[in-house]
Amino acid sequence: MKVAVGIGAINEDWEDAAKFVQAAESLGVDYAWSAETWGHDAATPIGYMAAKTSRIKLGTGIIQVAARTPANIAMLSLALASMSNDRFILGLGASGPQVVEGWHGVPFKGTQQRLRETVQIVGMMTRGERAAFEGKYFTLPLPGGEGKALRSSARPRNVPIYLATLSPKALEMTGELADGWLGTSFVPEHADVFFEHIARGARKAGRSLAGLDLQAAAGAVAFSDDVEKLIAPRKPGLAFTLGAMGSARHNFYNDAYKRAGYADEAVAVQRLWLDGKRDEAAERVPDEMVLLTNLIGTEAMVLDRIRAHKAAGVTTIRVQPEGGSASERIANLERVVALAREVG
Repeated sequence: MKVAVGIGAINEDWEDAAKFVQAAESLGVDYAWSAETWGHDAATPIGYMAAKTSRIKLGTGIIQVAARTPANIAMLSLALASMSNDRFILGLGASGPQVVEGWHGVPFKGTQQRLRETVQIVGMMTRGERAAFEGKYFTLPLPGGEGKALRSSARPRNVPIYLATLSPKALEMTGELADGWLGTSFVPEHADVFFEHIARGARKAGRSLAGLDLQAAAGAVAFSDDVEKLIAPRKPGLAFTLGAMGSARHNFYNDAYKRAGYADEAVAVQRLWLDGKRDEAAERVPDEMVLLTNLIGTEAMVLDRIRAHKAAGVTTIRVQPEGGSASERIANLERVVALAREVG
């Protein structure tokens, strides 16, 4: 099984972040993904890491489509693909209403169609095709103006596009249009709540689910015989996901856990979080949810969780190795990579 890690600079120490990615590359890790919330952008760190590495694939996990025009996304994709010798993967997502409307000042309505049109236009531009497109949100060239349909002046490249999606219709679109899926809120025992929709979209496009790289977040990596000690620190993060990753009306992460069989827990945690009772929200997160969404515990327990992902159809696990120092994080990464290779 393939392994992916995240690119993140603790205290904005980018040299330390680069050393971690270099260590991951030396251990045989396959992918490194750079995230985007409302701080650093996802694309710039990829250029830095491209100069520090030679083999590992580098991706934006994810770029928020509301933040840029499709042309801008295509341009940065071509630049990063060139800088990395075609190791770049474009990860796209819609984000959520709090970020889209609060940070970017763009209406959240219609984000799925906007994502679809962005994928279509970016693919057209990066392949070197003339940019002529008519959609609901984007029309190229702009009607009634002086523009004309252009081709990119950069060399055409095959830039893989992965989508981070959670809702059924968006998952179906992923199967139809994307090269891969970046999954979160994932419980392998309930993979069907994601993969059935992706497979349906793939069939619509005349292909199969096996044609996509299905990457799922497998969570934190920490080894210990004292399992109870590892559970408690994970609960606040899950409570944040269930309660704060979106608005009271739109929380796609919360909805995904509901579909995976945790409806009562998801509703209760979100209600507590929105009422400002964050400690109580964390306490309400079930131990089982923590264990099923992270790679923590004994080596045998972690191996069992990796096998569960493999059995579910996941092709790549995205991991977050923990530790009090860089060397401890790398040591945990080395252990989990070895276990993933054992699973095959």
